[in-house]
Amino acid sequence: MTQPTAYGNRLAAPPPGVAAPERLVARTRGSARRLGWSGLVLIAVAGATGWFTGNLPAPFEDWMLWSAAGLVVLLLVVVPWIRWASRIYTITTRRVIARSGVFAREAREYTHARGYSIAVRRGPLQRLWGAGTITLTNGIDQPLRLHDIPDVVLVQEVLGDQVEVSQILAHRDAQGTSSLPEGMIPPRPPAPSL
Repeated sequence: MTQPTAYGNRLAAPPPGVAAPERLVARTRGSARRLGWSGLVLIAVAGATGWFTGNLPAPFEDWMLWSAAGLVVLLLVVVPWIRWASRIYTITTRRVIARSGVFAREAREYTHARGYSIAVRRGPLQRLWGAGTITLTNGIDQPLRLHDIPDVVLVQEVLGDQVEVSQILAHRDAQGTSSLPEGMIPPRPPAPSL
């Protein structure tokens, strides 16, 4: 058995029997392209409010205009942004965590060592933007959906790699190191030639 080394951007695998530290691989939110409509609404409301301030017909007053503009901005700009910002997806070397909610936070996680299947669904607009929805299923728990993830192909590959590495390390640790003489460190493989 040889010990993997750290070449380039790769991290060294921990020695057999030693727990690997949990490291952050990626943290992302859903694609912000849906907020484009909110940006257009904000621009339109600002323009209309500026145009009609002081130019309203007799029964209406400026405070009514400003109140209506504030309500539209709150409902069509601020609420969608808060909803988008409250969903965070984190991938570490041990697990996938999906957190959502503003006042009541909800967190769900899948560990890589247990394994799960990865399904990607991409609509026509999502393909255009390079986004997609990833569904993780382990056959026991409720499926975990990562909605509208940017660079979905890259995230899918990272998740597959993390599952593979975690299962290899779990299998190696389950086999034990009883076959090695005490105090013997496995030799390192030669460095790759560049």
